[in-house]
This record gives sequence, C-alpha cells and structure tokens, in this order.
Amino acid sequence: MRVRDRVVVVTGASSGIGRVTAEAFARKGCAVVLAARRAEALQAAARDCERRRGARALAVPTDVTDAGAVEDLARRAVERFGRIDVWVNAAAVTVFGSFEEVPLEDFRKVLDVNVMGYVHGARAALRVMREQDHGTLVNVSSVVGVVSQPYSHAYGMSQHAVRALGAGLRQELALEGVKGVHVCTVLPATIDTPFFEHAANYTGRKAVAMPPVYSPERVAHAIVDLVRVPRREVVVGPTGRSMVLESRMAPGMTERMMARQVDRTHLSRKEPAPATQGNLHVPTPGTGAAHGGWGGRRHTAVRRLGTAAALAGAAAGARRLMRTPAP
Repeated sequence: MRVRDRVVVVTGASSGIGRVTAEAFARKGCAVVLAARRAEALQAAARDCERRRGARALAVPTDVTDAGAVEDLARRAVERFGRIDVWVNAAAVTVFGSFEEVPLEDFRKVLDVNVMGYVHGARAALRVMREQDHGTLVNVSSVVGVVSQPYSHAYGMSQHAVRALGAGLRQELALEGVKGVHVCTVLPATIDTPFFEHAANYTGRKAVAMPPVYSPERVAHAIVDLVRVPRREVVVGPTGRSMVLESRMAPGMTERMMARQVDRTHLSRKEPAPATQGNLHVPTPGTGAAHGGWGGRRHTAVRRLGTAAALAGAAAGARRLMRTPAP
C-alpha cells in the first residue's frame, strides 16, 4: 500500500511511540487522527503533526477502555476524512511490583488499557476496514510479549495477549477469505519514551529504561514500513531480535538472563522510589513528550558508529591480507 495520502488513526498519540508514529505518518502527507486521554497533550501533538508538510490532523480525546468512546473515535475519523486506511493501537500503561503487592485495581487497569483497549480499537477499525475491503491494523506489543519479566506481571500478560489477538485475527480473516485487510504486530525492545517515568511502582526502586535503549522513531519507521509491506510480526531493535531467538532455542536460560537483567538494570539499586499509581487512573498533566530522556537517539547513533568502525576495520584488514604476497 502506498503510504502517502492515507488516513491513519493512532491511539496513545499524546506521547512516546504513538506521538512519534503520528508525526511519521504526517511527514508522509497522511491525514492523522490522534487519540489519548490527555486533551492538552493531544492538541499539542496534533499541532506538531500539522507542521509536517501541512498534514491534516484531528485530535479526539479518548479513553480506550470505553468501547463507546473508541467507536465514536472511528466514526469521527470517517466523518472527517471518509475512511480509515491504518489504525495503530499504541496506548499502554504498566505497573512495577511484586506479584502479591500490586493492588488488584492497578493490575486490572493495566489489563483493561493494554488488552481491552486494543480489543476496542480492533473492533472499531476492522468494522470500517471490512466495509472498505482494505486497511492495516497495527498492534504495538513488546518483546515482553515473548520473554516475560519479573515485577511487571500485568504488563507481560497484556503483551502476550496482544500477540494472541493479532494471530487470532489474522487466522479469522484468512478463513473468511478477506485479503485486503492486514493485521500486524510490532514488538519493540526498550524504547526511549516517558513510559517508565509515568509507570505505577510498588518496588521501592526507581524504574529506569533497561539498556540497550532505542529511539521511538525506530518503532515509527517499522510501523510505516508495515503499511507499505504488511508482515505478521516485526521485532524492533537487534537486542530484541536476539532475545526472541534465544527464547526459542533456550527458554530456561533466557528467563534466568531476563530476571537478572531486570533486577540489575531495570530497577535502580541506587535511587529509591515512593509507591505510586503513576498514570494508571489519572493522566499525567502537561503537553506530553515523545522522548523520555534515556538517550535512545544518542545510543543508537553510537551503536551505528561502532558498527561502521568495525566494518571499516574488517574491510581494511581484508585489503591488507589481499595485498600480502603469498609465501
């Protein structure tokens, strides 16, 4: 599918991956419909999109846990732009804490947003796309949907559920002979967004982005590519791809490795943190932000420079060997 001039709905568009994804489609000349709970942040994100090649943007404050609100989001998108070509489910929340200490109301909220929010989005999107006989639904999951983590049980469960949702929908569409509608799942590794800062936390330790950290632009690029060439699942980040592969070959070892990694680098051993419900029940005030200050862009650039230097060194070594006369 040609990306230019598409109509794209993005949930979770007030910050992080959702916000950057909306901007990426706006740069392609697409009309974007932005949805999230925070009206102020959503309007700011819409203005940013409109600065990209004069793209058309519509901000629709939406709580994805409300099925009626999500149906209204789809209705307003169609009324304004005539169709929905792409729907990106990217609204997500999380809570850190030991299994027995996380309040059940917080546990349920994570599942309600991350699972039922995607169900509501998928239903609203597919109803329109079936009628059009074309469209791409993109569900943003996580590598945690393949390799679970300690202290974030609700989030891990939700990401496994998102993968299962995508697989089930693809099978159903195939059995019904629907060829113009695609369902894709994106599984990012650790991404530089405000996600961790806004998380609910009952561990007593500050939640930080677990290295290596990648930029949200990398995820947005993968999502745009899925509209061009739809695929079942795409893992974003070389480390994420390695983890997924290792989990298939040595699941027990991968679980132990992930447990140690989370304990050492995902929850700070130096900075304490008070118990908080984060943004689970009340949205974080303000105009929102795309990045979390974890250095995703810088770390990505450093890794690329290191790779380039290594390749250049290998090439130089190969040239020297070729010039060395045979004994």
